Amino acid sequence: MSSSSESGETNQWVKGDLPPAESPKPKKTRAPAPAKTPAPVESTLTESNGALSLEALVESLLFVADEPVPVAQLASALEVNSREVETALTLLTETFAPRGLRLQRSKDKVQLTTAPAAAEKVQRFLGLAASAPLTRAALETLAIIAYQQPVTRPQIEAVRGVNSDSVLKNLLSKGLIEETGRSEGPGRPVLYATTPEFLQHFGLTAVTELPPLNLDQAPVLSEPESAEDVLKG
Repeated sequence: MSSSSESGETNQWVKGDLPPAESPKPKKTRAPAPAKTPAPVESTLTESNGALSLEALVESLLFVADEPVPVAQLASALEVNSREVETALTLLTETFAPRGLRLQRSKDKVQLTTAPAAAEKVQRFLGLAASAPLTRAALETLAIIAYQQPVTRPQIEAVRGVNSDSVLKNLLSKGLIEETGRSEGPGRPVLYATTPEFLQHFGLTAVTELPPLNLDQAPVLSEPESAEDVLKG
């Protein structure tokens, strides 16, 4: 049996023999794609002209502040409106998320603090003794104030069923609660609310981070009916 090529030459081969093997064609290989270099992330703390952004300026003021600062005071110092400051605070909160700093909010005030997860290391570094744990009575009173603030002593005692004068004095001395004014009820009793120290003690950045309260079971606090109830205890 024969096979003819285009040039007219004849190649003879016997049945059972294999035809001449063709030289293998080299496989095409693709060169590996060059690794993509991530685009540099432009810091939000500086403007394109090198000046500090509002976010960075707010951070600077909070860094030097000795106590919580009202948002309005920040806006006044930076000559911007409160809405712009709130936007800068939101950006700072996102910036601090993976770091060791936090923005702590208490009512309309804000403060720069360390992350709660770093509390043990910070205390050891500063040589601070661990604070004594709060008693059950103190925790009960704090819970009532935290969820119902501002609240009066008669309202607290109506929930607890016992005199809470000494517990309130103890919490005031620890700086976990503060007097915020007087109620318009009979006898005008003092109103109590939590403080930024309360947030720091429990590792919170705002009261809104408290566990949700079951409103179906939450007691409704009412003012005492007479001045005698205010003076009781």
